[in-house]
Amino acid sequence: MRILSVRALKGPNYWSIRRHNLIVMQLDLEDLEEKPTNELPEFVDDLERLMPSLYSHFCSESHPGGFLKRLKEGIWMGHVVEHVALELQCLAGMNVGFGRTRSTRTAGVYNVVFSYIEEEVGRYAARAAVRLVHTLLAGESYDLERDIQDMREIREEVRFGPSTGAIVDEALSRGIPHLRLSEASLVQLGYGIYQKRVQATTTANTSIIATEIASDKTVTKSLLHQMGIPVPRGLKVRRLAELEEAIADIGGYPVVVKPLDANHGKGITINITDWPTAEAAYDAAKEFSKVVLVEKFLAGKDYRILVINNRLVAVAQRVPAHVIGDGHGTIRQLIDQINQDPRRGFGHEKELTAIVVDDMTTRLLRRKGLTLDSVLPPGEVCELKSTANLSTGGTAIDCTNIIHPDNAFMCERAAQIIGLDVAGIDMICPDISLSVSETGGGIVEVNAAPGFRMHLAPSSGMARNVAEPLIDMLFPPGARYRIPIIAVTGTNGKTTTTRLVAHIIKGTGMRVGFTTTDGVYIQNQLVVKGDMTGPYSAHLILKDPTVEFAVFETARGGILREGLGFLECDIGIVLNVTSDHLGIRDIETLEDLAKVKSVVAEAVQVGGHAILNADDPLVAAMSAHVKAKVAYFTMNPDNPVVAEHLEDGGVAAVYEDGYISIRKGSWTLRVEKASNIPLTLEGKAPFMIQNILPATLACYLTGVKMDDIRGGLGSFIPSVGQTPGRLNFFEVGDFRVLIDYAHNSAGFEALGQVLERFGPGNKIGIFGGPGDRRDEDLFKLGYLGARMFTSAILRDDDDLRGREPAEVPTIIKDGLLAQNAAFPYTVICSEVEAIEYGLAHANKGDLLVILPADVSRSIAMVSNFKEKINPFPTQTELRAVRRIVPEESVVLS
Repeated sequence: MRILSVRALKGPNYWSIRRHNLIVMQLDLEDLEEKPTNELPEFVDDLERLMPSLYSHFCSESHPGGFLKRLKEGIWMGHVVEHVALELQCLAGMNVGFGRTRSTRTAGVYNVVFSYIEEEVGRYAARAAVRLVHTLLAGESYDLERDIQDMREIREEVRFGPSTGAIVDEALSRGIPHLRLSEASLVQLGYGIYQKRVQATTTANTSIIATEIASDKTVTKSLLHQMGIPVPRGLKVRRLAELEEAIADIGGYPVVVKPLDANHGKGITINITDWPTAEAAYDAAKEFSKVVLVEKFLAGKDYRILVINNRLVAVAQRVPAHVIGDGHGTIRQLIDQINQDPRRGFGHEKELTAIVVDDMTTRLLRRKGLTLDSVLPPGEVCELKSTANLSTGGTAIDCTNIIHPDNAFMCERAAQIIGLDVAGIDMICPDISLSVSETGGGIVEVNAAPGFRMHLAPSSGMARNVAEPLIDMLFPPGARYRIPIIAVTGTNGKTTTTRLVAHIIKGTGMRVGFTTTDGVYIQNQLVVKGDMTGPYSAHLILKDPTVEFAVFETARGGILREGLGFLECDIGIVLNVTSDHLGIRDIETLEDLAKVKSVVAEAVQVGGHAILNADDPLVAAMSAHVKAKVAYFTMNPDNPVVAEHLEDGGVAAVYEDGYISIRKGSWTLRVEKASNIPLTLEGKAPFMIQNILPATLACYLTGVKMDDIRGGLGSFIPSVGQTPGRLNFFEVGDFRVLIDYAHNSAGFEALGQVLERFGPGNKIGIFGGPGDRRDEDLFKLGYLGARMFTSAILRDDDDLRGREPAEVPTIIKDGLLAQNAAFPYTVICSEVEAIEYGLAHANKGDLLVILPADVSRSIAMVSNFKEKINPFPTQTELRAVRRIVPEESVVLS
């Protein structure tokens, strides 16, 4: 077997709308294509012995043991790899279960699809599954535990911590989307202008001044003391020589020595009662901070009080990692026994962390005259850590319901005095249920970014959903968290429709971000250039804090490569499905391509609308799988699909009697006469009307006022700046140039309709085709080109996409000659040289039609050439241009 590629999907996708996190591994079985598992009995037995937990896999049998049964009956190795990859993740503590294995057009090559929780773990599982199968087929032993531990470690490196994970889960439960902004814990909740950011439990509301105060324990205690809150007396120490005097100044032993600005219990030693221990504690603290704090030790229990938005939400008693003697087991053995607790795990994978013996542990044991091999008397408690942090093996007992009101009031005041929106307050006192004013004790620290883990999953007592009040603070009831999203897909017309929708919405005063094949735009400002029709560009818009409305051109490539860049949209438009990109990524038929495009329609939220082309049967059929409302558009006012839809009270955009109209039930609202809309070339470009219909309907369903829609349609003047590469006309001396991005047969046919209006005369086409298209598709471009042009200059794209130089022009040439054996053509492989040649050899009255791969470069070349020939056009020339088309250029989808 050989892995050809591994991709990670992260949104609604071709394989599943609901399951967003999927690995797609393309696997070549090679010789194993001829060997189903029933012909490999030793392999089957070895696999079952190595992974007996595969018994839990139902497979298609719908009962435990189903997969093992099919394994013995005979299945292909791709399916085996799928199940092994899933089970590897389950054994590493990540329960996943969805998988699919499908053959491709290439014999022996399969798409192995399975779910993942963490992408890097999923990728590892793909490779490990193949490696495991290879090893067993070779009759060798396999180290399964190594894979499991590796995956656990990878997960700990890449996944959200307990606090961030809880916050994200709470947000998702309310429908609030999230985007991870860094490899660490920086997360965006919500989209666009409504977004809020969190990093662990630091939020967009957290004051940097308050955080700085909390990180300086001396300043914290000083502020609290000034406000009448009990705190232990303490002093800062910079040199060991100052330590002994400082201990005397605060009243002598017992004391606590800790770093001034460390966290998570690092370098802290408590209950110090002698000078040797104080010296060692100073050295330990100095490892984490230049300045060391020595303060009076408060006797009592260690409590963590969590205050969010000035309200106490949880209290936990923290107990340091410890063992209890039984009279015969060593301390090392007792630690091992504790770590067998199924609640304890590696890092943050479970509610408790395994106890690790470190310098702090050995130092504490040494103070007590013990070692790891010491045997404790029955019942004797031996603490293994100076602090009670869960990350060092400590435990937590929920005490939220028993805290005394005086103590709760004190902690809420403390959080406000420091100024933290989320504060973890450490209090030492004999009993949290009694007032500190009576029992003694006080606040020893106020922490910014406190961990939630001890409250989410205490060792005993009630778990508290402490993420809930944090989300309530960031998004109070009624607060918005999503910006409207309109997604546009189809084979042709996507860019024009996207730009038109964005233009109309922008006219209402909204700040619009939109993506196209030309780039990413914020308020018509190009911020990133290039083909931006995938998840990356969608995320860029959704992350932008200035954007109030998003419109996404959504191409098949991004959907297949990564899935959609958003979980749901408000409106999804599917324009058409025609033959383009077939034969790429196993999309072989129009039906396959329709399934890809349908991802946009199926990703529309329940209350939104999927706008479908009723004139395209493949698009209209998508309505059967849409969870949202359906709306149609049609060029045929008598379309039976639309007629039935309207009878049921549905809504549609219809081209009727020369008008763009909205129909709902039995009534009709005429929006505008098509010939009055500049984009239609006075009504002579039907493909433009096909783009205007869904754009108009989308804006109407979004709630845009009809006057604003009419205004937008009338002010969307086709131009190089507004619609680059969509039927842009130039007067260049005594000939004309047309630049258009038509690059498939449907685009050529639409362009041909426009060229017919120019009547007789020379029409020279400069074109090629993407190298990753099928030979038959390239041949058809030549066949259609021979009907559109009087001569042609054939070229390569800059990116040959796997073809040999001149291979694409040769195939297109065959299409030209099949239509007209005497058709004149020239082959110039370089696009730049082909355009230069065409401009240099065009004659008076010619129409040079450039269908470029690089639109912006071609526009620049023609503009520069035009300026050299006629740098100062006369008013007569300008009027001549305007008589042909509005202003200088018009647009073709």
